Amino acid sequence: MYYFPGAEEQITSTPSSSLSIWAIVAFVIAIIGGIVLYYLFVNSDKKVNNKFLDICKNFLSFKKMLIEDILKIIYIVLAIFITLVSFEMITSSFFGFILTLVFGNLVLRVVFESALILIMIWKNTTEINKKIK
Repeated sequence: MYYFPGAEEQITSTPSSSLSIWAIVAFVIAIIGGIVLYYLFVNSDKKVNNKFLDICKNFLSFKKMLIEDILKIIYIVLAIFITLVSFEMITSSFFGFILTLVFGNLVLRVVFESALILIMIWKNTTEINKKIK
């Protein structure tokens, strides 16, 4: 807190005000850095000799999609979770146990297959596009 003689009120500097200033500065730096990185590295036609930089370039240009692997891992985790939760229900309701075990996993499978179908459509469209060029 700062006090100026003769001033009728005290001037305070709160952590939130300095955080918001830093957020604005960080946002401007991120915009400038993102544009420079995109045009000089990602969109460049130069061949990268360093294996790590090649992996970074493929990652930043979305040549390797991670979402498919992430969705598969999430599906497995949720399927195990639904199965284990259904076994907890066996003591209270056998019918609820069967419904949760069968239909819970079935609905989960349909939802994740729908998401993976969209990814497969994208992959096939990309392959067709590469073959046309």
